[in-house]
Amino acid sequence: MIEGILEYKFLQHAIISAIFASIACGIIGTIITEKKLIMMSGGIAHTAFGGIGIGYFLGIEPILGALVFSIMAALGIAKINKKTNTNEDLLVGMFWSFGMALGIIFIYLTPGYPPDISSYLFGDILTVSKMDLYIMLFLDMIIVSVIIAYFQQFKAFLFDEEFTQVIGVRVNFLEYILYILIALTIVILIRVVGIILIITLLTAPTSIAKQFTYDLKKIMMISISIGILFCFVGLYLSYIFQIPSGAAIIIFSVITYFIVAFIKNRKELSF
Repeated sequence: MIEGILEYKFLQHAIISAIFASIACGIIGTIITEKKLIMMSGGIAHTAFGGIGIGYFLGIEPILGALVFSIMAALGIAKINKKTNTNEDLLVGMFWSFGMALGIIFIYLTPGYPPDISSYLFGDILTVSKMDLYIMLFLDMIIVSVIIAYFQQFKAFLFDEEFTQVIGVRVNFLEYILYILIALTIVILIRVVGIILIITLLTAPTSIAKQFTYDLKKIMMISISIGILFCFVGLYLSYIFQIPSGAAIIIFSVITYFIVAFIKNRKELSF
């Protein structure tokens, strides 16, 4: 039965995209959780909606518009924050609202019937196309390559930023790279769980992994595995109960986190 189901192209694409998405969110999710950049990531994700709107308006692939817009937003927040010393949360909030508003306007101005944007907002892993897979693979390769090349610098940057600067590492350069990688990860996750639900898939696997180890590399590897599990189970639940796949993935992720945290807490109290 399973072999018969897997003959469908859209399910093959869904499974492959789940793996690609989990690689990105396992690696970058670990970094943003340790560096407390969760709200920043949410802001960039919502700003990406402006790029989707522009993509529809210009007649190009919306996800490419989201990619460009996400990177510009990430670098813009970082640059303005450093130049003006404006509160980072304030900047994130403004970019968050600005991106969503811009996306709505451009979609409204798009000629013809208004496009269905629900898959970008809430995700639909079953609608991932071959083009989406190529984009996700390419972005994954960039993320993995950069993290491998700068792993030790990132490790020092996460745990002691001042010391990292003292030993001669260009902290500003690392920050800009990190913001770009966050933007790339968000674009990968948009088609799987959507803009609205991205934060949970970025943080839940890492939060669970941290219950078992403090080693950064192990946290990343465990987070990737948990992310794949979440996507597969969520996909299965969406098939069984005929519910949106993005929502199923997120609900299962959150419930699993609370169960693991509860069991871990009970064990600690018993000793």
